[in-house]
Amino acid sequence: MSTKKKPQVTPTPERRRELLATAAEVFAAQGYNATTVRRIADEAGMLAGSLYYHFDSKESMLDEILSTFLDELWQGYGEVLAAGLGPRATIEALVTESFREIDRHRPAVAIYQKESRHLATQPRFAYLADSQTKFEKAWLGTLERGVTEGVFRDDLDVRLTYRFVRDTVWVAASWYRPGGHHSPEEIARQYLSMVLDGIALRT
Repeated sequence: MSTKKKPQVTPTPERRRELLATAAEVFAAQGYNATTVRRIADEAGMLAGSLYYHFDSKESMLDEILSTFLDELWQGYGEVLAAGLGPRATIEALVTESFREIDRHRPAVAIYQKESRHLATQPRFAYLADSQTKFEKAWLGTLERGVTEGVFRDDLDVRLTYRFVRDTVWVAASWYRPGGHHSPEEIARQYLSMVLDGIALRT
């Protein structure tokens, strides 16, 4: 008596995205090292063994989460940097794009904030260090150009300004929730008003 083999079911891209979204939420909440495949599977409503049908390891899941976020971030940043805008407009556009990425990939941003320094020492995640170097170059270069062109104050400490802007923008991933009262564009507008124009009443 012959037995028929069960047909292979190819995981759909939609299901992969759902599982990665679940994994990203768990990684962001618990930390990568403290998260088990079983915990991700539990949150996804499936058996741990079934999760391995989609991904060979939790490292692969993390890699895809971070690389997808950074690919999209650099696509947006690339368009801004290639647009030939002035220094102030470039900073405004970079900040706005950053808040949009937090809106789209909040858990991935939180993971990047917490884990990238440690992960970047591993060969598989070396691209995190490369991305950080590109990120710094883009922001510092724009700030330096603004000082040179007289758009920003000539006594501006560009490296300190870069660190302040970088940290105050991306920390928003810890409190921002998509679908809240303010759109990412509105948050960016308010943030830029405070950073570029100050909060004191003009006299």
